[in-house]
Amino acid sequence: MALRAGVDWLEVGTPLLLHEGVKAIQVLRAVFAGVPIVADLKTMDGGYQETRMMAEAGATHVVVMGRAHDETLRRVVRAARECEVKVMGDNLACPDKVQAARRLEDFGCNYVIHHIGYDERNGIGERGGVPPNPLDELHAVIEAVDVPVSAIGGLSVADAVQACRMGAPVVGIGAPLAIDSEEFKRAGGDVETILREVCIQVHALVLP
Repeated sequence: MALRAGVDWLEVGTPLLLHEGVKAIQVLRAVFAGVPIVADLKTMDGGYQETRMMAEAGATHVVVMGRAHDETLRRVVRAARECEVKVMGDNLACPDKVQAARRLEDFGCNYVIHHIGYDERNGIGERGGVPPNPLDELHAVIEAVDVPVSAIGGLSVADAVQACRMGAPVVGIGAPLAIDSEEFKRAGGDVETILREVCIQVHALVLP
């Protein structure tokens, strides 16, 4: 459905990896031979081994957390280079997201993920506050690094398009547009039409 709608990459998200393991990547790789697949393992330790495991299963991109130890970042990047996959460094929960983005780039990450987490935005909203949005510090993160930046976390269609206008060439579509905000299941409504709308508008901005 996502590919019919025009999505460029597929992500095996953390809940799916926890539930199905590397089999989820292997099955997608077998069915969609030429499609980039992101393994969102959110690596915090065991960086070399986990990166090789994801790459050998068929992932083209792996995710390491900005709050991981320096040695973990080094080992993820080393394994990724050996396996010819790309590293996406995630600044989720970092106190200074701009500094974290610079650090991730300095260690050799190919992309920076500027990420507002599911619990963070929902929890603040439930307590009556204004939930943070990936657009809030996106400009500063993009200005801080030379690698491409991906905006992730509760994006609406308008947010996804605005992120691209701000200079982020990669946007992740999950909750609430494609994944239910309360459970790990597909969102209600016509998800394919929503994804197609996002893809048309984003591609108009980022593709030549």
